[in-house]
Amino acid sequence: MTGPNGDIVRLDAARKIYRMGNQQVNALDGVTVAFTRGSFWAIMGASGSGKSTMMNIIGCLDRLSDGHYRLEGQDVGTLDDDQLSERRLRHIGFIFQSFNLIPQLTVQRNIELPLYYLGWQPEPSAARATELARRVGLEDRLHHRPTELSGGQMQRVAIARALANDPHLLLADEPTGNLDSATGEQIMKLLDALHREGKTIIMVTHEPHIAVHARSRLYMKDGRIDRIDES
Repeated sequence: MTGPNGDIVRLDAARKIYRMGNQQVNALDGVTVAFTRGSFWAIMGASGSGKSTMMNIIGCLDRLSDGHYRLEGQDVGTLDDDQLSERRLRHIGFIFQSFNLIPQLTVQRNIELPLYYLGWQPEPSAARATELARRVGLEDRLHHRPTELSGGQMQRVAIARALANDPHLLLADEPTGNLDSATGEQIMKLLDALHREGKTIIMVTHEPHIAVHARSRLYMKDGRIDRIDES
């Protein structure tokens, strides 16, 4: 279910305040913005602009100090911690700059991890992991561990894991930040394909040549939206 006008994510007068000693930092300062289902966004801005805070709020990893965040029409502020975790597990897939794979687990087990927490049985879970490994071109690496993979391969595993629960929303935090430019472009082609298939993608990046893959670019400055470019 989406919110009004097909919004999958909507922030209204969103504020996030951090206390640092006697100082108050407005990491998000009254942000209002909507992201429609099936859109592809890049969030950009200098360090300290608020882009990572916005991503943490959208990903249900942190809570607003004031204002409202609605995910598929649900006011996230009304959820308790267990409900928030459940929402995150079932509806959001995360792709991180540092991959965040578990080194002791094989590629298959890393991909299966969200399904384990969802209570899937071993056989369908393994079948889903195999399907996704094939989707990202790693079906011959299922029994390898992350230390046996290149950076690009590790990011492909991370993307497969993010897709395991068939999320409505993919959040990518600097997905090419630890990759060389050629490998980064390969990862972006994969994200482009997922967007064409209907996935909603919100990506944080500081690289303009990566941001051009997104159809909409939101620039943050001092906790506020500086401008939005559409293509």
